[in-house]
Amino acid sequence: MKLRKELWFGFILMGIIVAGAVTMMLTAPVITNGHIGLLMLSLVVVAIMLGFPTAFTLMGMGILFAYFAYHSGGQTASGAMTQTLDLMVQRVFSVMSSDVLIAIPLFVFMGYLVERANLIEKLFGSLHLALARVPGSLAVATLVTCAVFATATGIVGAVVTLMGLLALPQMLRAGYDVRVSAGSITAGGCLGILIPPSVLLIVYGATAGVSVVQLYAGAFFPGLMLAGLYIVYVIIVAKIKPSLAPPLTAEQRHVPLPAPTVEAGGRGEQRALPALMRAIKGRRNHNVPLSYLLRQLLVALLPLLLFVIAALMSYEVAVSAPPAAETGGLQQIGEERRSGSNAGGLQEPSATDSGGLAEPPASGGLAEPPSGGLAEPPAGGGLAEPPSASVAETPSSGGLAQPPGAAGATAPSADNGGLAEPGGAGRTSGMGDARAAGTAQGPGTGYWIGLGAATAALIAYYALLSLSRLEIFKMLLASFFPLLIMILAVLGSIVFGLATPTEAAAVGAFGGFLLAAAYRQLNLGMIKESVFLTAKTSAMVCWLFVGSAIFSAAFALLGGQALVEQWVLGMNLTKTQFLVLSQVIIFVLGWPLEWTEIIVIFMPIFIPLLDKFGVDPLFFGLLVALNLQTAFLSPPVAMSAFYLKGVAPKHVTLNQIFAGMLPFMGIQILAIVLLYAFPGIGLWLPQVLYK
Repeated sequence: MKLRKELWFGFILMGIIVAGAVTMMLTAPVITNGHIGLLMLSLVVVAIMLGFPTAFTLMGMGILFAYFAYHSGGQTASGAMTQTLDLMVQRVFSVMSSDVLIAIPLFVFMGYLVERANLIEKLFGSLHLALARVPGSLAVATLVTCAVFATATGIVGAVVTLMGLLALPQMLRAGYDVRVSAGSITAGGCLGILIPPSVLLIVYGATAGVSVVQLYAGAFFPGLMLAGLYIVYVIIVAKIKPSLAPPLTAEQRHVPLPAPTVEAGGRGEQRALPALMRAIKGRRNHNVPLSYLLRQLLVALLPLLLFVIAALMSYEVAVSAPPAAETGGLQQIGEERRSGSNAGGLQEPSATDSGGLAEPPASGGLAEPPSGGLAEPPAGGGLAEPPSASVAETPSSGGLAQPPGAAGATAPSADNGGLAEPGGAGRTSGMGDARAAGTAQGPGTGYWIGLGAATAALIAYYALLSLSRLEIFKMLLASFFPLLIMILAVLGSIVFGLATPTEAAAVGAFGGFLLAAAYRQLNLGMIKESVFLTAKTSAMVCWLFVGSAIFSAAFALLGGQALVEQWVLGMNLTKTQFLVLSQVIIFVLGWPLEWTEIIVIFMPIFIPLLDKFGVDPLFFGLLVALNLQTAFLSPPVAMSAFYLKGVAPKHVTLNQIFAGMLPFMGIQILAIVLLYAFPGIGLWLPQVLYK
């Protein structure tokens, strides 16, 4: 029987792994338990490549070799079995008690709901019309649709399959090259691995002990960078070789206008605002309801309304923020400050300070009770009533003085020994001066530059807004913006600390319900199917975690981790060399293994080495997430290629799909290099938000 090329590759790779393990065992002067651990690692990889279930293979190998480790250490057979079962129970309980894992089924459920709401067809249709004049518009629209939809679902197989059914026939009919079409779909469908909310980042965070919130913030810009590089590549290819991605014809770019708009005298090339204003005032709208025209005008004015609201809100923020030079903010207790009463915030009191928290003098304030026992405080001291609006100064007696609430109150005098709050609006010290100074100065130069740029963009938008483009904008309002708002709400609540990933995932799942209901796709059958698929996916991930925990414990028990560390440290690698070595290993592992197996099996081996080389686990996780895109794009075991081949026309061969994926693999390597050369791409946002 003739075997396929990918099977030959798999068998050759398994032979290399087995030969390497046997050679290591034969050449070692003394075979230790650490060598047995590396043999276990090799056997697990081979078993997974042969098709055995990953989770149960990990558990079976882990239990078998943990028993061997205990038994070889002098334990009896029953004692070794007892310790092995105890280890299994402890590891399972430790893993499954992690709160982070709750977010996985919620995000997966959100993805299945959005997938079954049939949004992708409307999304792709509106985007390819909106980008019709961009070179390679269909491929660019495919990448943008994949990025948005993969972010909402995070399910690579679902996105690639749906886009293969929807976008691939349209691109082929438009004359696109098969390789460009297949590469755009497979590469775009994998973006959900990296762009938050990503299940991969949750799994890595739980494995490496890194904050999922910081991982989401860090992966945001690398994900946008990778998607942007894909789009730039497609535009360059379409510009240099138009035969590979020909532009759309006028017929393909045509957007039909609604019948009421045509009846009111509208034509597709007319400017939207003047045409709608003339239709409202003109005579030819007698058969067109005025409410319809007013709704069209409101839709056209939506960007202007949003611009005005954003400008007013940003102006309020700009004028209310005090200048940095005028206010000192909150000061560390004990920090020496001698800026006087003009500095705002809490400050260390000096001998001459009249405001803030002062040590009460011996003659006033809080003193030891007299020897005669507790006495009623005198009328002139103790707790005094707050002065009225006409009082111009505070009492000079000791005790606790209430802060003046009147606008005309002045700062407490130097002989006031009590604890005084900062003054009100008319005070000459404290935060009042800072607020007054900030209000007097107004917004800075940056605000006006941003406002000017936004105004110019808005003018250009309305100068180009025709009635045809208004219809495209309405399509985007119905397909693109609801999905984008849901994604930004989920990510924003996580990144800005308004909600934990689990809480945001619950809100996202509810948002998926609302979207499905809004598009009239919500029914009992769809919910049952989504729940079933969510339970199936979540169970797979949780079993993987359990198997990984048992396997890692057995690997460390045998001393395999120590042997790997000794080998790596013995190479005297620099930080850069270690990162290159680790990323090359992960890149090669992406050929036969999926990202789940790489994360749960090999990350526990790499993570302990990060401290030795001074590598931030957050930065390493971002590199790994970028690198693991190759797990779905690297031939001959690229899963996204098989997803696409299952729904592609018969004349599209697997070799053509592989050839189309290779340039996008090169772009992924370029993205990894850029992230390493400029770590701020991934670390800037977490540092701004959380440091």
